[in-house]
Amino acid sequence: MNVIERQPEAGDIRAVLGVRRKRRSFRWLWLMLAVVALGGAYYAYFHRSGTSGPVYVTEPAVKGELTVTVTATGTVYPTNQVEVSSELSGIIRKVLVDHNDTVKAGQVVAELDTVTLNAMVERSRAALAAAKARVIQAEATAFERSKNFDRQKSLNASRFTSDTALDFARADLGRSTATVDSAKADVRVAEAELKQNETALSKSKLYSPVDGVVLKRSVEPGQTVAASFQPPILFIIAENLKRVELRVDVDEADVGKVRVGQKATFTVEAYPGRRFPARIEQVRFASDTTNHVVTYKAILRADNPDLVLRPGMTATADIVVDEAKDAVLIPNAALRFAPPPPPKKERGGFSLFKMPRMQPTTPVADTSTNERRVYVLKDGKPLALRIRVGPSDKSVTQVKAGLDAGAEVITDLEDGAS
Repeated sequence: MNVIERQPEAGDIRAVLGVRRKRRSFRWLWLMLAVVALGGAYYAYFHRSGTSGPVYVTEPAVKGELTVTVTATGTVYPTNQVEVSSELSGIIRKVLVDHNDTVKAGQVVAELDTVTLNAMVERSRAALAAAKARVIQAEATAFERSKNFDRQKSLNASRFTSDTALDFARADLGRSTATVDSAKADVRVAEAELKQNETALSKSKLYSPVDGVVLKRSVEPGQTVAASFQPPILFIIAENLKRVELRVDVDEADVGKVRVGQKATFTVEAYPGRRFPARIEQVRFASDTTNHVVTYKAILRADNPDLVLRPGMTATADIVVDEAKDAVLIPNAALRFAPPPPPKKERGGFSLFKMPRMQPTTPVADTSTNERRVYVLKDGKPLALRIRVGPSDKSVTQVKAGLDAGAEVITDLEDGAS
């Protein structure tokens, strides 16, 4: 079999060489682009790192007033309220006052039906009269027996009567004397019964024990009142609502700051834009525990001249536990700030990715002397200063020593600064 060899033509050779040349040119192009990108990143990283530093945010220390408060919630109560009850069972005949009525001490507020009570009083009076009549009768009999005894005694001395007759006369006198004593005791019993029934009759009228306002009326005319071991409460009367009491629950974390005599202000939901002044009258030692939360009751007193505060209103009180006037004040953020650690030099290359900034550590505080550390800028760099602080609220703190008003304290780094 004959094999015929085909010789490559000049056109085929040029085509093969052209493909190889095109592939080699694309490869060099990608390599050059990668080198340029790496070089640009390298230049940008070291150029930025070498020419720019952290940018600090500062705020000036200012002079002003500082008021530190403790917030507590509670309820408005009257300074004194009394409950009017009935000691007697019976039917209510009249109700003479209504809700919100102003009453005076000794004023009649309700009356019970007195038909039965009047009958009992009349019967007691009759029983007393009968007892007194029996005393008179007994005394007359005793007088008669006394005369008979004297006569028998005289006759016995003259031997005109026997000793037996004298003994009978003596016994009759003793019995009549005892009858007089018994009758007199019956008089005292009748007098006591009459007094008791008259007292019950007087209690058929219910009186207000204080000057005040009727907060609650729980009775109607014709209603039957059954006084048993616990008399029913018919009226609740608040004494002098022009001065009220606020009972608030102070958290156990704050109770050590609250003292008698401190000033406070409070608001109620009915008048959200109005603040009422008050003063701490008492901080009770007994605790209250609700859902594992321990609180202590504090009693505040407040004036209520226009009677807008009503018993039962929910109130939120701000108790002033510390205050400072004309004080040097700095933001609380300045006490929390600490400069970041200096960047470490990288060996063997660099990273194209920026590492997240480490959070500054909390500056050391000496709580025994109230000393803290803050930072101010000096020649563009943070300089640590030791200061002595005073009271603080949620936003600013008083500086008692170590820093003057007008000094710029560092509070933070600008976003993006390293």
